[in-house]
Amino acid sequence: MEPLTTLKYSVSKARVIGVFLSVFLCTSILCLLQLRFLKPKIKDFYSFEVKDSRGRNISLEKYRGKATLVVNVASYCQNTDKNYIALQELHREFGPSHFTVLAFPCNQFGESEPSSSQEIESFAKGNYGVTFPVFHKIKILGSEADPAFKFLIDSSKKEPRWNFWKYLVSPEGKVVKFWRPEEPVQSIKPEVAALIRQIIMKKREDL
Repeated sequence: MEPLTTLKYSVSKARVIGVFLSVFLCTSILCLLQLRFLKPKIKDFYSFEVKDSRGRNISLEKYRGKATLVVNVASYCQNTDKNYIALQELHREFGPSHFTVLAFPCNQFGESEPSSSQEIESFAKGNYGVTFPVFHKIKILGSEADPAFKFLIDSSKKEPRWNFWKYLVSPEGKVVKFWRPEEPVQSIKPEVAALIRQIIMKKREDL
């Protein structure tokens, strides 16, 4: 009987090894498929979420397909008046179908944006008649930097040094160009117009 017992043991052992190899093989195939087909998407600006002035989550995906000018704004800065006026003129001239300004208040430069997010929005609308979105106050520098704004900085390799830095983002969510606060908003118009022409031409081609 001993040879029979040994044979049964060998068969059982072979089955266990077979099952183990099958599981290992299936797991390996699944991992390879994940690497091939489920690669994490490369982030673009519109893939992020931000908060509006009331603290509600807003997906930037709603702006995909537009040209957007992203600006870190402040209410009590030497650049406030001329920038808010010029940004609203730009938004009125080119928006809202193919272009929008997106304003992100920040208090990290000279503490020139001390108010609450809702107060900032009311200030911008009441004093300058802005019709573009003014979002929740954020940090754009340091470890607590907002991820969407950090994407702009990492993409452009240019970190804001003061209020009213401007980043032009393509309809696909890529940073096209940036401007410092002292550069006139008029210099932005040709770049915005060129992006809008591309958007319109693409829509015509898709018809």
